[in-house]
Amino acid sequence: MKPAVVLVGVMGAGKTTIGTLVAEALNLPFRDTDDDIVAATGKPISDIFVDDGEDHFRALERQAVAAALDGFDGVLALGGGAVMAAETRERLRGHTVVFLDVGLADAVRRVGLGAGRPLLAINPRATLKHLLDQRRPLYQEVATATVVTDGRTPEDIADEVLKAV
Repeated sequence: MKPAVVLVGVMGAGKTTIGTLVAEALNLPFRDTDDDIVAATGKPISDIFVDDGEDHFRALERQAVAAALDGFDGVLALGGGAVMAAETRERLRGHTVVFLDVGLADAVRRVGLGAGRPLLAINPRATLKHLLDQRRPLYQEVATATVVTDGRTPEDIADEVLKAV
């Protein structure tokens, strides 16, 4: 059992919105590993970052991704930083992975001022630019397809993702 498609991209790329539309079109369930972490811990991700630190969150994230890749056959969205772990990038080999590529302007517009996003607590625009620059090569490394999301409707993006599945 493995996901029909795995969506990766920085926060604001539209992984949840697009993933939900793709799952509906394929008549499959949608799952987000960030939601899995919240359900398992009973805490919002922002609280995990504050109370336990980013390293602890990343360990939970690696576990959540591994479990979902091994036991879920729907449409899966990974948290924006999941690809930072070499272990996760290796696990993604052999999966259909779509990188939802979003530019800085669209990402900032979608995310806003980062409410509830611990990595964007200080200077959201500069931090988001840094995350995009840092993670884009890793998203490209794991992707079997890339879909540019800037200036497009969710339905149009989902249609392109469906063509890649």
